[in-house]
Amino acid sequence: MDVNWVQVLFNGVVTASLYLIAAIGLTLTYGLSGFPNFAYAEFIALGAFSGYFVADGLGLPMPVAFVVSFLFVGVIGFLCYRGIFQTLSKRGATLIHLMVASIALGLILRHLIPVAGDFIPALGWKWAPSYFTASWDAFDFGPLRVTGLWLWTIFIAISLAVTMHIVLTRTRIGKAIRATASNPELALASGISIYKITWITWFLGAGFAAVAGIFRAADTQIWPMTGWEMILPIFAVVILGGIGNFYGAIAAAFIIGFAENIGVVVLTTLGLSTSYRIGIAFIILIITLLVKPQGLAMFFRRS
Repeated sequence: MDVNWVQVLFNGVVTASLYLIAAIGLTLTYGLSGFPNFAYAEFIALGAFSGYFVADGLGLPMPVAFVVSFLFVGVIGFLCYRGIFQTLSKRGATLIHLMVASIALGLILRHLIPVAGDFIPALGWKWAPSYFTASWDAFDFGPLRVTGLWLWTIFIAISLAVTMHIVLTRTRIGKAIRATASNPELALASGISIYKITWITWFLGAGFAAVAGIFRAADTQIWPMTGWEMILPIFAVVILGGIGNFYGAIAAAFIIGFAENIGVVVLTTLGLSTSYRIGIAFIILIITLLVKPQGLAMFFRRS
């Protein structure tokens, strides 16, 4: 079987960029809150649906859809943490309690999406798959096929990574985020309002999830399980990168992105369904937990 390795590697970059956008938000909130928020999958789905409403329902440009979706889902993320998880933490909830609460919240949000569509038909939110009507130009460069959507995915991922690097290393709020993630007690003793820092991080994290959701939906389809289709590889990225480690997450996103796309070639060669590609992230995740539970954090300064 002839393999277009140029296309495979480029597809790996696109996949890695999508995972990176989503993983930035999850790794920051995971690092500060100390528990895996499984409702993050529904933040991704809400981003896709809100972007769909703005772009297709209201007929506004896609950049507007990204901004509105970022703000809308960011506020929802803040409210979820402020109203649920922070309250549970103050009442002595353990890691297991918070995990179960996040799963429950995810189920509620997932099923509220089509319910909201039933009450407000103009939203266009339903369980059956929907599709963005926006078209993206495609270009051929020799053996490589590129679309405008893929280029924007890569550009936004790089832009977010660079922006977050500057924020984390050059600004007071970024240094406060790093201090809170590293040692909450010391940060509190230093006068940092760890609750406010966590609120800001959850707002930003949910907003990044929304952006990833739009990119994913624009390339595939929109339905309430859009986020769940991505959440497991994203968790694999976060754990491989080292929980709460921003720079490790960047490296991990590209490792898993390339591994998935090369794995698709292997699966095809073996005559297996490419739907098994999700197992590649699981394999990497299990190996990481068995061999180096701290992931790539050992190679990067903690963000």
